[in-house]
This record gives sequence, C-alpha cells and structure tokens, in this order.
Amino acid sequence: MHTTSIREYIKNLLAIAGPIVMGNLGFILIGVGDVIVAGRHSTDTFAAISIAAAIVNCIMTIAIGLTSSISPLLSNYRGENKPIKRYFYPSIKFALFWALISAVAILAFIPLIPKMGFEAHLIKPIQDYMFISAFSTFGGGLHHSLKEFLQAFEIVLFPNLLTIFCVFLNLILNIIFVFGWGIIPSMGVIGLAISSFIVRYFMGFTLLIYCYNQMKLRNFHEKSYYKNLLKIGLPISMAILVEFVAFNSIAILMGRVSGVYAAAQNLVCTLTTVSFMVPFAISNAIAVKVGYANGSNNFTDLKKYSFIGTAMSVAFMICSAIIFTSFPKFIVSIFTKDAELFKIAIPIMFILACFQIFDGLQISLSGICKGIKQTKIVLLANFLAYWLVSIPLGYYLSFKVGLKLAGFWYGLLSASIVLCLVMILKLKKYFVKQ
Repeated sequence: MHTTSIREYIKNLLAIAGPIVMGNLGFILIGVGDVIVAGRHSTDTFAAISIAAAIVNCIMTIAIGLTSSISPLLSNYRGENKPIKRYFYPSIKFALFWALISAVAILAFIPLIPKMGFEAHLIKPIQDYMFISAFSTFGGGLHHSLKEFLQAFEIVLFPNLLTIFCVFLNLILNIIFVFGWGIIPSMGVIGLAISSFIVRYFMGFTLLIYCYNQMKLRNFHEKSYYKNLLKIGLPISMAILVEFVAFNSIAILMGRVSGVYAAAQNLVCTLTTVSFMVPFAISNAIAVKVGYANGSNNFTDLKKYSFIGTAMSVAFMICSAIIFTSFPKFIVSIFTKDAELFKIAIPIMFILACFQIFDGLQISLSGICKGIKQTKIVLLANFLAYWLVSIPLGYYLSFKVGLKLAGFWYGLLSASIVLCLVMILKLKKYFVKQ
C-alpha cells in the first residue's frame, strides 16, 4: 500500500467525518450546556435532570437506533446504483412512527417515578422534565432521520453546522428559562426541558426546509425498504439500548443512594461522550464508505477504509486519554465547584482514560459491521459485554466491595474490552472469507 493511497483514504474519511465531528460535538455540547447550567442553578437541579435524562435517553434509544439504519442502507443502495431520493418521505414516516412510540413510553413511565426509590424532593422535577421531553421526540426524530438521509449522499456540512449553531441557541434559552429574564420567571428543571423542546423542533424543521430547497423529492412507497431498515436497524437499536441502559442504569442505581452520585455519573458520562463523538463520527464515515464499497463489491476499498478508519479512531482516543489523566481537576472544575462531586469524579477520570481507548476501537468495529450489514453481532457483543460482564461486576465492586461509582466504571472498562474481542473475532472470519 503506497503512502499516497493511505492519504487518499484518510482524506475521504475525513471529508465525511470532519463535519460530523463538529455536528456530534455540537449535539453533545448541547447536553453539556444543560449540565453546566443545571450545575450552576443547584445540585438538586443537576441531580434531577441526570436521573430524568437517563430514563428518557434509554427509552428514546430504540427510535434513534432504528433511524440510524437509514444512512448505511441507502449507502448500500447508492453502491448498487439505485435512486435513493425516493426514500425521503418513507424515511421521515419511519422516524416519526418510532418517535410516537417513544413519546407514549415516556409518558407511561412517569407514574412509576415515585416507586423507584429516589429522594422525595427530586420526584416532581424528574416527572416535569420527562413530561415535556415526551413531546420533543417528534422534533428529534425528524432531525435525526433527515440527517441520516443527507449523510447517505455524503451531505454532512450543513446539518452539522446547524448543530453547532444550536449549541449557542440552547445555551441562551437555558439561561433565560432556567434563571429567568425580564417577564420570564426562573423555571429550573422545567426551563431545561423547554429549551430542549424548542431546539429539537428548530433543528428538525430547518433540515426539512433545506432538503426541499436542495432536492426534487417525490413520494414513494416500498414495503421492502421498511423491512430492510428493521433488519439492519433493529440490532443496532437494541445494541444501543443495551449500552444506554447499562450506562444510565448506573445513574439510576447510584441515584437511589444519593442524588450526588447520579450527578457525578452524568458529569463523567458527559466528558467521555464529548471525546467519543470524534470516533463516533469516524465510525459513521466508515459505515458510509464501507457500505458503498460493499454495495459495489469493491473489497479492496472496503478493507482499507475499515483498517485506516479504525486506526484513526484509536489514535484520537489515546490522545484524549492522555489529556484526561493530565488535567483531571481542571476538567471537572469546568462543570462544578461542589467538593463532594470533585471527590467522587476525580478518581474515575483515570479509569475513564483506559475505557476510552477500547471504546474508540469498538465503535469503529461497529461502523464496519453496519457497512457490511452484519449488525446482529453488534447486538450480541453489546449484550454479552454490558449485561453479562459490566453490570454484574460493577454491582459487586460498587456495593459489595464498597467502591461505589468507581466500581461500576471498572465494570464498564471490562465490558469495552470484551466488546472489542467479540467483534474482532467476527470481522476476522468475514475478511478471511473474502
């Protein structure tokens, strides 16, 4: 393999991944804005949205995972020279159907909150946040489906610039609605939920207008498209659900001990998610390029995009791990001045650094699996790693050994290693057969 060819593959991956990195970081920074504003408002506000967001995210994960199948499937269709603009309206219908399911599920979960053992003063704000979030799922579903649709065409700049803009929009709205401004009263947790509601619909309708202006679109109905989306997307969705529930169940379990642990888990997850967005964007680029190569039966490109993209992802996470271990106190201080949160979060930063390296590897391997439409292994690997290794081991270390939140993060580190091993073995068999 010549150096020039390596540069060309890197360039092609970055052409897609670069804007996605900006957009993904923007999307996470929207959440970071919530965390910072909540932390500045009060520790109770921080704890309440940490628990509520954990539950809402777990429920919405199924819809997000299913919608994530749009991009790799349409990329394969492009490789087969199929016209894919016809799938615009079916993609939206598919996303909004699952958004409706998510909304109903969130509303149905609200009455269960008082029975889950949380501190009494947190129950009402948790329920308020969830109620408003239920109605924001449609804006989120519209945005995600259109972003995936455009990504299949490798149109990634505008959707991700939009996300960056919404970081600032969300932060301004958070400050206004949480602390109050002029005639608008201070609304705390409710203000955070209202801000997210407005931003999600703004993003969805802006992308809808963009698509209408850029493309000639027509309605099309093909049952096989929905079946293929489910075939690829259901394992992806369940895999993401397995992972999300594992991460967010930690916030819920520790939140029953004390709200400050839920806040600490939210803080640490926010940090790892920010850095994770870079390999996640590379993984999306891998899925698009590998999907196109798979559809056109170009195994040479498929193999090179897989290996080079994975190397890029792991290299970035190694750099991120070095930063996290070098400046842990400074990084945590960005989010909180609470001494108890500092005491809990700082030791976990070093576990987090090791976790990140393997997390960067596994998401790249997952992108390859999406591109070749082998998504069942992603579900199997996630279930094995998180529910047969991470949660049992983390629970034991946390409550039996007494490591508390750090115990769960040792479990998550073990899960990331297992996840990588399972997918490497599967992909090795696939590449040998080609």
